[in-house]
Amino acid sequence: MQDYLAGLNERQREAVLHINGPLMIIAGAGSGKTKVLTTRIAHLMATGVDAFNILALTFTNKAAREMKERVERILGNNEARNLYIGTFHSVFARILRAEAHRIGYPNSFTIYDTDDAKSVVKTVINEMQLDEKLYKPATVYNRISSAKNALVTPAEYANDYYIQQEDIRGNRPAIAKIYDAYCKRCFKNGAMDFDDLLLKFYELLKTFPDVLSKYQHKFRYIMIDEYQDTNPAQYEIVKLLGAMNENVCVVGDDAQSIYSFRGATIQNILQFQKDYDDVKVVKLEQNYRSTQNIIHVANEVIRNNKAQIPKVLFTENASGEKIKIVRTMTDNDEGKFVADTIQEQKLRNHYANKDFAILYRTNAQSRAFEESLRRMNIPYTMYGGISFYQRKEIKDFVAYLRLIVNKKDEEALKRIINYPVRGIGKTTIDKILLQANTHNITMWEMLENADRFGFRAGTLNVIQDFVVMIRSFTSMLEKQNAYDVAFHVGKQTNLVKELFNDKSTEGLQRYENIQELLNSIKEWVESPDNEEGEVVDKSLGAYLQQITLLTDADNKDPDADTVKLMTIHAAKGLEFACVFAAGLEEMLFPNAMSINTREELEEERRLFYVVVTRAKKKLWITYANTRYKFGSLVQNEPSRFIDELPADYVDSTYAGGGTKQSTFGFGSTGSAYERMSGGWSSTGFDAGKKFGPPPAKKTTPEYLSPKPEAKKVADHTPSADFQASDVNDIAVGQRVEHQKFGFGEVLKLEGNQHNKMAIIRFDQNGEKKILLNYARLRILNSQL
Repeated sequence: MQDYLAGLNERQREAVLHINGPLMIIAGAGSGKTKVLTTRIAHLMATGVDAFNILALTFTNKAAREMKERVERILGNNEARNLYIGTFHSVFARILRAEAHRIGYPNSFTIYDTDDAKSVVKTVINEMQLDEKLYKPATVYNRISSAKNALVTPAEYANDYYIQQEDIRGNRPAIAKIYDAYCKRCFKNGAMDFDDLLLKFYELLKTFPDVLSKYQHKFRYIMIDEYQDTNPAQYEIVKLLGAMNENVCVVGDDAQSIYSFRGATIQNILQFQKDYDDVKVVKLEQNYRSTQNIIHVANEVIRNNKAQIPKVLFTENASGEKIKIVRTMTDNDEGKFVADTIQEQKLRNHYANKDFAILYRTNAQSRAFEESLRRMNIPYTMYGGISFYQRKEIKDFVAYLRLIVNKKDEEALKRIINYPVRGIGKTTIDKILLQANTHNITMWEMLENADRFGFRAGTLNVIQDFVVMIRSFTSMLEKQNAYDVAFHVGKQTNLVKELFNDKSTEGLQRYENIQELLNSIKEWVESPDNEEGEVVDKSLGAYLQQITLLTDADNKDPDADTVKLMTIHAAKGLEFACVFAAGLEEMLFPNAMSINTREELEEERRLFYVVVTRAKKKLWITYANTRYKFGSLVQNEPSRFIDELPADYVDSTYAGGGTKQSTFGFGSTGSAYERMSGGWSSTGFDAGKKFGPPPAKKTTPEYLSPKPEAKKVADHTPSADFQASDVNDIAVGQRVEHQKFGFGEVLKLEGNQHNKMAIIRFDQNGEKKILLNYARLRILNSQL
């Protein structure tokens, strides 16, 4: 028996040793799935499979790097460098670089990030003279992204009755035309957005049988990590690539499927056994991460979901402390409690800052925690803030590099044509764009032929100088490495000099950021080539692709000694000794936008399962009596998930009673519309910050509310014909039905039109304050 099998349990060993045929590994939280994946790759290679014939797809670059490093350590050689391990987007982009000419794209195509893509959408909306208040670029872009992830083309989108009705109801009937124009503009610019890396790769495989055959023969063994997070496009691509050999191994946990807003569908993992004959299923149920109490709580919570693959986690770890439920008076008090507790735990139990994570449902919740941590001088790292590569000075510099690699890149050209200022003003730029669109040529082609379009002599000279400069940069690509080109660009454009001359604090930071960018290019150029096979592409285009596909997690140092703040979505795959699950309140978690169907509610519960299973030793669940929402102070009820926690494993010393679960029905869908129906929603807000010594033992800090008597909510089953009414014109005296509280009468209305609150006396549950923005009320009669 090989040494690398020695540390595996029975189920893990079973998964590793199964080489040929379809395999589904259901890997519970903390069950060692990365160890199984990497050991299985090593085992394949040890039994004679060529590394070049193995494809492993992940969702983060960090996971891909870790897998390669582990395989190298197991085998003791550099063969792992020949593996195709990476994110879906990075691997497909690598292949598309070689094959893009087949579908009409340049091999040096630009990859548009989300900001670039939204900018193109905005341009199209303006050119079509549509109302930007109705057609918000971010909303339209999300709609287009959902369509692409569901493999719905512009033509299919425009011809699907259900999709068109959805857009008409949303008062945005022109999205189909915007989608079509957006795709044509990207093609004209020689650019693909993130979603195109999936859609165009799928089109390539479907359109060119020889290409499909080539990669089917190349990738004889395919492994997909986090399979529950795949969307329809990823699912179809894997089916195509694996059709010849069917050596497809998927690893995932249906209980951690939480990305439907990105287009992911839990059905991919639930139906895997129907896709292939003789699928072997291995369940990894032993948890190596958490205490027994945490695992018992996780099992009890997730068993309330109907759509799941049954499994029960267990652990041989210690029992550990009970999960603490903490009620505070306000959201600011919640922040103070968390900061105080971190300080206390560091002093009492010698934890480091990096042992703590504060996890929340939406980015907007971070403010109170940031303020409290700052006041206590506790260092922290925010995930989800602006990344290094999204800073203005970095995007400006990178735009120059993008343009010299791909002259068709209109977004890059618009960004730097007059930066630093060279006398090409907005009027000139508008004229260039108009002429380019009129003659159906690119902006660059327009600039190259500017002498034909009647520009004044001064303007023409400036344009021609700019064209000569960019051409000179391009001529360097064949002779110089990426760093030398970038250094020359920074010097010749005066971009670095301009930042150097800005002696303000902000200017100094921007200059240092540019130097750090140049350092990263230098380090990348000097990293070793692939010693065993293919030469690593060190071109400027390859560097730009790499940084464009970085995720937020890839830009953070996980080992930095700081408290980590992030949404639960960003925390999946991570683990911490101590976790604070914050904001467990109805309408916040579960989120008000995600409780309209059983499917949505069950995904919210899976999100709660994820936050519980991030904790290794200690878990606090916190919620606030009141919280500001949209400028108004709102009374909160504890989340229904708190009521699902098993009492034997919970310490609710400072907590009040929970609420009972409501009953929700299933929705229905239709064709291209059906493929898209899982991916329409977006989540969260874009987020932009210690009070006193830790509380003395056996005393209750003033910010913790005393434990109230638990009030039982009378169960109510909604009427069979229940349908939420439009509550804009709700009036005092009306009878209403609430999904959870039952029947009642409106006593009073408070607040303004945008934040109206109703005080309702329910027959079985007394008076309640209901925020009408979130309420699902059925109005039973007209005003009395």
